[in-house]
Amino acid sequence: MTEVVAALIWEKNRFMICQRPPHKARGLLWEFVGGKVEPGETLEQALVRECREELGVSLEVGEVFMDVTHAYPDLTVHLTLFHASIREGRPQKLEHNDIRWITAAEIDGYDFCPADEEILKRLKACYS
Repeated sequence: MTEVVAALIWEKNRFMICQRPPHKARGLLWEFVGGKVEPGETLEQALVRECREELGVSLEVGEVFMDVTHAYPDLTVHLTLFHASIREGRPQKLEHNDIRWITAAEIDGYDFCPADEEILKRLKACYS
C-alpha cells in the first residue's frame, strides 16, 4: 500500500483543486495537491515537501479532515487529507496542468480521481 497525503487548502468559502498533467496516470483528472510519503518522513513533512515542489508555497498543516483507502488497477493508496493553509507564497503550476478554487457546490462540475470520491461526498455534506 502506498501512503499518500493531500491538502485541503481553503480561501474563504473555496478550496483548491489541481488538475493532473496529461502524461501521468489519471491524467487531466482533478485532485487535492499532495503526493507520496517518502521513507523517513512523517505525513505532515511529506505534505509540506509536496506543496513546496508542486505549488512553490510553504504550508501550515492542520488537523486531518479524512482518510480513505482506494485500490486503483496499478496501485492501492491510503490517502490522508489534511486541513492546511498557505503560510508563504502564491500557488504556481509547477507540476499541474491547472489550479482552481471551487466551492463545495461546484464539485460535480469536475472529474476527480476515484480515490477522492468519498472525500468529495463529505465535503458536499459539510459545506454545501
